[in-house]
Amino acid sequence: MNGVGEWLTARLRVLRDDLWTTRAAPLPSFVWLRRLPHVHVVLVAVGITLGGVDQIADEYRQGTNYGLLCAAAQGGAVALALWRPVLAWWLSMTVTVVVAMGARSQLLSGQAEPYASWPWGGAGLIAHAMVLLLLSLRVPTRASVAALVLTALVTYVMEGLIGAADYAPTGPVAVIVFAAVVLVGSSLRGRREARRQLVEQTGITAEERARRTLLEERNRIARELHDVVAHHMSVISIQAQVAPHLVENPSEELKENLAGIRKNALEALAELRRVLGVLRSENPEDPYGLGAAGTGAAPDTPQPTLDRLDALMENTRAAGLEVVATVEGEAPVYPPGVQLSAYRIVQEALSNALRHAPGSQVRVEVTHHGHGLYLEVVNSRPRAPVSSSPGAGHGLLGMRERAVMLGGHVSARPTLHGGFAVSAFLPREGAATPRDDSDALPASRSGEDSADPATPEGLELVFPDDRDDRDDRDDSDDRDDRGGMNGMNGMNGMNGMNGMNGMNGMNGTDAVHDAGAPTPTGEGTR
Repeated sequence: MNGVGEWLTARLRVLRDDLWTTRAAPLPSFVWLRRLPHVHVVLVAVGITLGGVDQIADEYRQGTNYGLLCAAAQGGAVALALWRPVLAWWLSMTVTVVVAMGARSQLLSGQAEPYASWPWGGAGLIAHAMVLLLLSLRVPTRASVAALVLTALVTYVMEGLIGAADYAPTGPVAVIVFAAVVLVGSSLRGRREARRQLVEQTGITAEERARRTLLEERNRIARELHDVVAHHMSVISIQAQVAPHLVENPSEELKENLAGIRKNALEALAELRRVLGVLRSENPEDPYGLGAAGTGAAPDTPQPTLDRLDALMENTRAAGLEVVATVEGEAPVYPPGVQLSAYRIVQEALSNALRHAPGSQVRVEVTHHGHGLYLEVVNSRPRAPVSSSPGAGHGLLGMRERAVMLGGHVSARPTLHGGFAVSAFLPREGAATPRDDSDALPASRSGEDSADPATPEGLELVFPDDRDDRDDRDDSDDRDDRGGMNGMNGMNGMNGMNGMNGMNGMNGTDAVHDAGAPTPTGEGTR
């Protein structure tokens, strides 16, 4: 019994909080309510006031001044329900009881018109229905049901227990109307809340998807870098083992220190192998993250370097793309991480061109200079229909993560002729270094005044057939170019890169996405 009493007390406390309040509850931004603006509700309140005066003064014979006061209170309750529906409901109920009890005395004395509507007059019924509708649109369903139950209880007490004489009962009809109104209002409110929750859940899902994509790409990069670190640890271990044999009569202290170095290197290597085992077990079909499942990547395949770019481009040519490669400058000795990231960036750019621009011409530029490595991969517009791709959408995201990890950056943009360009800059030592103006840097090809090696080339890539098209351009050529841009729409927008879609309609404006900057909302990959 104590448990039931506590539950009942808690329920009553909740209902008291819901119905014994004067807090504001503005109208929601709901389509149906936008067709019922405040001024219309006020006009309804004025009509209820005029109708109430006529009924109270003429039908109940309670005087014009009294009728005007009560009718104005009923109409005011409707207008008040726009801002404070609970307070408006209390006002409407109070005025209804006062009017009904005054009319009862007139009915019992025979002064009122016989068979007058009681206890709910026409104006009072409409007013209370409007108040209940506006109430159920703003408050929880439990509060709307509680208000309906109390309204039905008051109606039963007045008509069933107190009663009057020579009247037309309106209690059952009023309760049915009120129940229908509360049902409609609560349904609309529930639909609005469900839509709001759906929008919130969709936003949360999109954020989680973007976060998962980022983590998956970072996981892949971590697997590759762990292999690089493990290689260095193996070299350290071997050097520590061989070093005593390179010195004549090495001291015991030297042998002891070198043995400690070898022991620590082997322990670190063992820990790295455990970590690699965990990371690779997450993707058993491609444990080393070297490509899609079924590519034949062997577990002992070494991590790719810049020396393998030629083989990569040969494979791309065999797949149907015309690839032209240029190398400028003398290649210094880059750290393995820089070489690996450079290879992956070029690989992803060529893969995107092969997937999203079939039949296009591709130019790959590799520039070595004192500050680092500059890469650029530019393709022309596709010469064949572009089919949808089931890619996972990690391309540009992975490029960005690799470049930012090394202190560099990546930019991607469409070209005027419907192609696409990806450029990247990776610092030489794998970390951003202060700018030294004394070093001679190659001038940007898009402008002689700019000396930033990471500045992309001009946004237009001109191939021989494109130059002819530009010389003989007419309306049909314009439509062809726009068709090429629309073809790139699928390339730029697929896999979630919504931010690039807007660039396809700029008709000549170079919109550049700096992948080294923080990821914008909705950023996907090409």
